[in-house]
Amino acid sequence: MEKKDLGKLGFQSLCCHAGQHADPQTGAHNTPIYQTSTFAFKNVQDGADKFAGEKEGYIYTRLGNPTQSALEEKMAALEGAEAAIATASGMSAISASVMAVAYAGDHILAHDCLYGCTHSLMEEILPRYGIEVTFADLSDLDNVDEYLQDNTKLVYLETPSNPTLNLVDIEEISKKAHAAGAKVIVDNTFMTPYLQNPLALGADMVVHSATKYIGGHGDAIAGIIAGKEEMLAEIRMTTLKDFGGIISPFNAWLLLRGLKTLPIRVDKHTENAMEVAEFLEAHDKVERVFYPGLESHPQHDLAKKQASGFGSMISFELKGGYAAGEKMMNNVNLATLAVSLGDVDTLIQHPASMTHAPVPREERLAAGITDGLVRISIGIEDVEDIIADLDNSLSVLADVEEDESLATV
Repeated sequence: MEKKDLGKLGFQSLCCHAGQHADPQTGAHNTPIYQTSTFAFKNVQDGADKFAGEKEGYIYTRLGNPTQSALEEKMAALEGAEAAIATASGMSAISASVMAVAYAGDHILAHDCLYGCTHSLMEEILPRYGIEVTFADLSDLDNVDEYLQDNTKLVYLETPSNPTLNLVDIEEISKKAHAAGAKVIVDNTFMTPYLQNPLALGADMVVHSATKYIGGHGDAIAGIIAGKEEMLAEIRMTTLKDFGGIISPFNAWLLLRGLKTLPIRVDKHTENAMEVAEFLEAHDKVERVFYPGLESHPQHDLAKKQASGFGSMISFELKGGYAAGEKMMNNVNLATLAVSLGDVDTLIQHPASMTHAPVPREERLAAGITDGLVRISIGIEDVEDIIADLDNSLSVLADVEEDESLATV
């Protein structure tokens, strides 16, 4: 059957229809799970033509799969990209895209506040292959000018950053990077293409941990890369194919299902997050709240400029440091003490002891990831229940004093 002519559909309509075509063999409305490792050729010439790239078709699921293709077509439409690639995890998307851009002798300029495993990739693994990485606070545009080098091939950033909710001006950084001959990759996990479109702001590629809001239900691990067709074709046939970080057909199908409700979920997530942020900002056990939707956030105006919403990730600094963070984590009830984010359930975690524990403490503190920082991914539950749970877990901190011995853990 022929593909639908989607024309200029709205975002929710694209979530429902982009990439979704009735199965040509059975007429199945939903994309089937093509749970197969390999694909049969009609004859030797058919196989030869497909291997040579002279004929479209599937060869082996590590090189492509119809369920995966449907997801990639949908994500490309949502990101406004020429193409997209689905991968096994967010880190496989990040590593495959970064290592396709930067080679031995090249330099990467990275934001100084990144997801812990991304930081480890940049600090520990890439230098083994002769790739130099400089970490800097890219929210200060003067640092971009200062640290760009003649051999800088890539500027890499998250915005909002994980877990401090620090923002970086994608449009201005893209202009500076391109003038220096460097590409820009933006991790758009926190915002999703529904709220923020880095490619439209000048970025060259977007990556996602699709495990989060794209899937939305905490039941799939996956990653996404979106950008220009030429660049993604190179990634697909080199760092993705040869390192092998491919998505399974079943996980691709789960993401296709999750994406149909992405705007509905994100709207509720964001609505809840604003109320929770306001509650936390007024609480006497909270030193400071980091949420771009609050006028107190130093980059509130930038958030309004480059995104259509503020998302549902909140970080807040507890009075009492590490000891307070530990005690609060042990007293939540509705919220689940777990890493990850973007689930329909509220998830809460303590970066200093969990997601960012691998980051050296000195670097962690320099990036604003303090011992008392708590990160919460607001779910779609009744907001009154989320607030009641947080209020209860904060109430146990009345007797917690700053413990310097714990602050060095």
